[in-house]
Amino acid sequence: MNEKHFFGRQPPEIRDARLPGKLLVIEGADGSGRSTQIAMLSQWLEANGFAVRFMGLRRSNLVAEDLERAKQGNVLTRTTLSLFYATDFFDQLVNAIIPALRAGLIVLADRYIYTLMARDLVRGADRDWVRNLYSPALLPDAVFYFRVSARQLVERNFQKNSTLDYWESGMDLGLSLDMFDSFVKYQRMLQLEFQKMQREFGFKLLNGNRPIVKVQQDLRKEIAALLSIGAPTEVSAVDMEAATPEPIPAPAEEPV
Repeated sequence: MNEKHFFGRQPPEIRDARLPGKLLVIEGADGSGRSTQIAMLSQWLEANGFAVRFMGLRRSNLVAEDLERAKQGNVLTRTTLSLFYATDFFDQLVNAIIPALRAGLIVLADRYIYTLMARDLVRGADRDWVRNLYSPALLPDAVFYFRVSARQLVERNFQKNSTLDYWESGMDLGLSLDMFDSFVKYQRMLQLEFQKMQREFGFKLLNGNRPIVKVQQDLRKEIAALLSIGAPTEVSAVDMEAATPEPIPAPAEEPV
């Protein structure tokens, strides 16, 4: 039985941390390709006999809808925003993630506490306060961070939407009156925080500027070793058609 560990203290709701499932986390900014890669990973894992469950930000039954409504006004304080997201996360941890792991499922997390911590820190939150807030979080079995240059992120987001997101652009921080300029500055600040966390927690950095297939192959290789699947199969045309890939400009450039 695989006994899990926690970021700090074990939450009182979880008495038995012997959980046979695996928690795999994909981190990265909007436009980094997370959704596409997770969709392809899910199909591959299920083809290898694993049951899969998903989690992500703003998906709890408790506060997800309230959080989405609160963000529409662009008036949330930084602390309120942080506590909203923390509540959303821990509700999912206790009521969705832990039960899935206890049942032996593979949980694919579309972002995790690392994104939440990075956002809080660049908004000026005290580092010890943030660490304490997320100390009851379960440590993942593997974390993969897609590093993508700020310019590529802008291009990909504009290909998906006609405008940039207020919060993903860090407009509440007053970095710039221009949303494009604010987005670039904000994403670079987040990348610096992820670099610090990567050194501390040792998660895998992947160059997300590369083609979808290359990133997926790297993910499968890492996860196959973790799950003792054996040599992973090559990414097929069927895999590509089944996923809904985010447009990736070519040629790829190295992330800043």
